[in-house]
Amino acid sequence: MKIKIMLVEDDEALANEIKQFLEKWGYQAVTARRFDDIVSEYASHMPHLVFMDVNLPYYDGFYWCKKIRDISDVPILYISSRSDDKDKIMAIAQGGDDYVEKPFHLELLKAKMEAVLRRTYQYRVVGRRHLGGDLYFEEEDSAIVFQGGKLDLTKSEKKIISKLLEQKPRVATREELMMELWSTDEFVSDGTLTTMICRLRNKLKEACGKEVICTKKGQGYYIT
Repeated sequence: MKIKIMLVEDDEALANEIKQFLEKWGYQAVTARRFDDIVSEYASHMPHLVFMDVNLPYYDGFYWCKKIRDISDVPILYISSRSDDKDKIMAIAQGGDDYVEKPFHLELLKAKMEAVLRRTYQYRVVGRRHLGGDLYFEEEDSAIVFQGGKLDLTKSEKKIISKLLEQKPRVATREELMMELWSTDEFVSDGTLTTMICRLRNKLKEACGKEVICTKKGQGYYIT
């Protein structure tokens, strides 16, 4: 599966230049079109990393970074002509992972991007992942922790939640989830998977009061 990069850049010529450069190196690149609703664009693409310009129509990149941070920990790398230290501090404060000043060499942009991707996906620290409210997933022993206690999950439900978190922010396809479950002692059919997801979704929602597992129609499921 190719790594997908989302470009939030209103300079169409620059966006296309970066897109073509990334595709030349084997990445999948998509460009934002609806600058009045970047969050919906993000949710429809579910990229592995976002390039975020600061000066944008409607709302600036700081605003959209914060909005994306409300729903995802996807790495966000700012690309901006603003060189003031205050802007860089604001970028990090709003949840950005790095900041590249325009104009820049595309090779530098690629190097920064790949460093962020390595930190995010290859060297993720094993620990506690927040799922919503007082609900957490402890990666070391695959346990769901809720208000100091542990939520009762089946072996298969733990497998599902682990796979969804492993894929986050990407979608885990039904095929990937079924392959994960087949490594347990029980055979899982397509219908059985649907039932399991439904039960797990309801169990998590009842505990923390929010949807934790979402459906990507025709593809699979993802963690919000």
